[in-house]
Amino acid sequence: MSVAVVFDSAGTLLRTYRVARDVLRGEMLTGVETTTLTFGAEARVLVVLHLHSRDVMDAPGDQLLSEFLSEHSIGFGVACSRRVIPAEEVAHVLYSDKNARVSDLQACIRKVWSCCKQESIITMNSGVILNMDIPGIEFTVTTGGRPFDGAREAISELHRIGVPVYIASGDRLEKLERMGDYLGIPRERVYGVATPSMKARVVEELKSQYDRVVMVGDAINDLNAFQKADLAVLTEQQSDRKPDILYATVDRVIHNVSEVPGIVAELLSGAPATGKKVQQYKP
Repeated sequence: MSVAVVFDSAGTLLRTYRVARDVLRGEMLTGVETTTLTFGAEARVLVVLHLHSRDVMDAPGDQLLSEFLSEHSIGFGVACSRRVIPAEEVAHVLYSDKNARVSDLQACIRKVWSCCKQESIITMNSGVILNMDIPGIEFTVTTGGRPFDGAREAISELHRIGVPVYIASGDRLEKLERMGDYLGIPRERVYGVATPSMKARVVEELKSQYDRVVMVGDAINDLNAFQKADLAVLTEQQSDRKPDILYATVDRVIHNVSEVPGIVAELLSGAPATGKKVQQYKP
């Protein structure tokens, strides 16, 4: 039997530190779950910006962020949203916003860097959360992450038993490819700026190539992919504060990414692909 494993990135393979700045209130939010924040309102859209942190830090802080993005031809990708919003509508709101300043994103980058700069391996991504009802930028966001202890070894063990590993994540492709290089995942198996529907599509496409596809994730934006997978694995390594629907959907709950090879080995041995754990809901 052939098996493939698809991993989310932030919170699944990477221990991630996330911050957001509430542009309208001028408040910093630390340790936030950006997908949960996005799903908190139907009109919100999490947008990943294709930029380098140093370029942002070198820009004038009082400049409108939308002007900076336009001047430097900064592209974007939609990481997640509760409803489908055409890319041209997202672009219009993003590049015409009059609320966010470059300093709002600089504050996020500075905060994450101060916490992660000692790490030997780190990936940083920045973006914004648009609110299409305002319309405009409601939050600027930055995430920084490093591989969980045991992540590299877990992927090596999967490869050793003949199981190919894929990444499908909302993070920037360039960052993910470099992290994939470190973890030993070929670049052609890395899918970046993947929306929830795109993650599900990756799983579906792999099901046409393999007998079983395992999805490993940690957040609500993995729900669609969980539902499509033959075996859905929810990890609590980053945080055990998950929406109830995730526990109701998945087949297994783990606390460390190093548990994945053992689960896959069970699957290869002929164990049932499903069989939910007793641990389903949080009080």
